[in-house]
Amino acid sequence: MKIFVAGGTGAIGRPTLDQLLARGHNVVALTRTQERAQSLAAQGIEPAIADVFDFESLKAAVIRAQPEVVIEQLTALPRTYTRESMNATAALNARIRSEGGANVLAAAKAAGVRRFLKQSMAFWGIPGTGLADEETPLSLDASPAVAADARLVTETEHRLLETSNLEGIALRYGFFYGPGTWFNSDGDVAQQVRQQQFPIVGNGEGVWSWLHVEDAAIATVAAAEQGNPGIYLIANDRPLAVREWLPAFAQWLNAPPPPQISVEDALQMEGGANAVYYGTQMRGVSNAKAKRELNFQPRPLEWVVDTAWKS
Repeated sequence: MKIFVAGGTGAIGRPTLDQLLARGHNVVALTRTQERAQSLAAQGIEPAIADVFDFESLKAAVIRAQPEVVIEQLTALPRTYTRESMNATAALNARIRSEGGANVLAAAKAAGVRRFLKQSMAFWGIPGTGLADEETPLSLDASPAVAADARLVTETEHRLLETSNLEGIALRYGFFYGPGTWFNSDGDVAQQVRQQQFPIVGNGEGVWSWLHVEDAAIATVAAAEQGNPGIYLIANDRPLAVREWLPAFAQWLNAPPPPQISVEDALQMEGGANAVYYGTQMRGVSNAKAKRELNFQPRPLEWVVDTAWKS
């Protein structure tokens, strides 16, 4: 198939391009610069030069490419995972996901694209017992940053899934780990853990769902090839509470055990309500639908596997 990718330079975008090429697809990737266009061409990828905020040039690029499928992986996330850096990029990240994503979707519709896949997030199911699934309501009334993300997910997914004459698929990914991510041995969170700057908050019962970036790419290409319209939760088989995964991550890094802080102390910090949500209320997700419909077979979380072997 001919597949157009917007957002092909990020942590998930790069392995997605590699996986598409490995599967024999004809790949077109969006870029803003001539330099990046030359790099894409050298990989065997057709470059399309346009800015996602310039709708007319974007529409012309998609129409010129005439793809069957569009994959939209747009984000503007910082290299460091700190309150300061996340706050500094929040407005641009929201704009590129909302306005930029809407422009890519409208351009795809104008070009007569058959299928459209969009990056989304698996983290925001309402707190509760058991694992969230694709039908679980989102945390629209949670802490400020969480609620804002949940609203953005709701808005962008509804826009896609309600677009007529288009097979829309929202891929709600778990927390990325692996090359090029914050959660890698050379990533920013690893550096924070080594410096004991990434604490367990409260009881550490917040449950995180994990996803290796290469597994994310494999699932994305499977959805492009055979997925049904709708929402898929894409995460590995073992959601873990912070009190489990964070000490294991520290041990894997040969770092000191993570410190613990109380909920009360966390709430005194800037953005503390969000930290409390992540640390104590976040809900893990079920990947049953992805396994059933996409033959999704994710790898185990590497630092938990390694830690188990050491014990």
